[in-house]
Amino acid sequence: MEPNDLPIVILPLELSDDSAAILIDFLHELTAALERHYAGQLLRRRQSTRQSRSQHSSDATTDIDPPF
Repeated sequence: MEPNDLPIVILPLELSDDSAAILIDFLHELTAALERHYAGQLLRRRQSTRQSRSQHSSDATTDIDPPF
């Protein structure tokens, strides 16, 4: 086994209901904090992805031969 084969996150196998709820709440808060921190980068990526998709769709419609 190589060092990179190890899991990044090791989750506990057995948690009480309350502990599981606390863990999930923490993970939601962590995700929200990451989204706020990287908001500008996420928006740029989404915009470039949309532009790329729109270019591909417009290219596809112009390259299609008529059915006749």
